[in-house]
Amino acid sequence: MTTPPPITEPDPSALICPGDKIGPCAACQRKTHKYGSGGIPLCQWCMESAKTAWGATVRFVSTRP
Repeated sequence: MTTPPPITEPDPSALICPGDKIGPCAACQRKTHKYGSGGIPLCQWCMESAKTAWGATVRFVSTRP
């Protein structure tokens, strides 16, 4: 795992998605693609930590119908 840049730097996913689908990472509050199709509430660095803690099969499951 690489060392993440400062929190002020957005997740790379935030740079390629529409502005209305950008939100804070659920763990570190870094800007990330949070809302809409393909969005998850964790930035890539927090997701790597989650994978380490929970296993490689960890994934986001929507709670919306």
